[in-house]
Amino acid sequence: MQAVLRERRPDPAAWAAVAEAACGPPEDRWRAGDAVMQGRFALAPHTDRLARRLGRGHLGAGNESQWDVQMLALALAGTGDVRAMPALRNLSAADWFLIDARPLAVLPAADLLPLVRAELRHTRLSTSDLLRVLADLGATAAPALPEVVPHLEQERAYDAARVLGRIGPPAAAAAGRLAKFATGAARPEGPYGREAAGAWHGVRMAAWAHWRTTGDDTLLRRACTADLAAGRGSRVLPYLADLGPAAAGHADAVRGLTGSPGAWTRVAAAHAWWRITGDPEPAVPVLLEAVDPDFDGHPADVTPTAVRHLGAIGPAAAAAVPVLVRLLEREERVREPWERKRILVDDDFTRALAEALTRITGSVPDATPPAVLPWVTGRRPVPVSDPGISAAPRLRGLFGWPDEH
Repeated sequence: MQAVLRERRPDPAAWAAVAEAACGPPEDRWRAGDAVMQGRFALAPHTDRLARRLGRGHLGAGNESQWDVQMLALALAGTGDVRAMPALRNLSAADWFLIDARPLAVLPAADLLPLVRAELRHTRLSTSDLLRVLADLGATAAPALPEVVPHLEQERAYDAARVLGRIGPPAAAAAGRLAKFATGAARPEGPYGREAAGAWHGVRMAAWAHWRTTGDDTLLRRACTADLAAGRGSRVLPYLADLGPAAAGHADAVRGLTGSPGAWTRVAAAHAWWRITGDPEPAVPVLLEAVDPDFDGHPADVTPTAVRHLGAIGPAAAAAVPVLVRLLEREERVREPWERKRILVDDDFTRALAEALTRITGSVPDATPPAVLPWVTGRRPVPVSDPGISAAPRLRGLFGWPDEH
């Protein structure tokens, strides 16, 4: 367990041991739970074994507990294996879903969308995660519009507006409501109710979604101009970046914000400057300064965002290669998140590093961890038909040192 939680490139035998434990007797399965649900492509060699153990994922009396089914189903789903779907549907119907939605994101959209649509008919702790998964699908998520649009009127309105904007013109039927939110004529439900004092925090997101669904950027331009004039430019930098050259009238104000005292504002301004002007100066120096060579996973650190923006610039960001390679070559995972998130966070970060280096240098870096390669290359790993692991494993010495507990 500790090997896969701590090491970015653990020996393949360590992941084999985790899969073995996850498929073993109850006293072993709980030891593997935190790691196996985060494994994603690292578990690709063991999908047949996981699928056999999961079966149809029935939750009735005398079968696996819901926790065991969820553990195995998310492990299988994280490899993109659709044999997880029956169990995932059973879990959804039983309202026992979901620890983290990221493992679901690699499932084929045709299988994923019906599951997410069913989940979104309720408001649960997982709703925000699932809406982010849909946002990443872009226009492919259009069949989920009947389930997404009602969330505009609820507490997850900000996330729902993002999905609508990513879907684009197919979501144009929601434009009228988005316009009301963007202008302050209405506001969605929230923790303080519709009558809360002050503007809704998502007015800019609503204006952006209105532009993306209709092609009319009037409301977004108006919101950006008002915020810049009021000294609130940091709030609109991501939207100015999306407008690109159409926001050229604000280029001077954006460049001024690259000298802001806040790291997040500087990084957003550098990215917006590059998107608006196509000029990598001064964007690259600002972004490079924001990359912490000792980044250790703290969610308040801007390093992962700066890495992605450097990658977007491409060859003109060649000055960033040494620090990006150093971060990618590190043997230890980031340590900041708690164990149930650590592998997910570290894999996402190393993916950002590998993708950035690929765009800058034109080739996939040699240091890319095997579990991250499928995202970078687009080639899915081939499962091993029979890993030949015993059906009743023992854990003593499984992770490289004696098990004393």
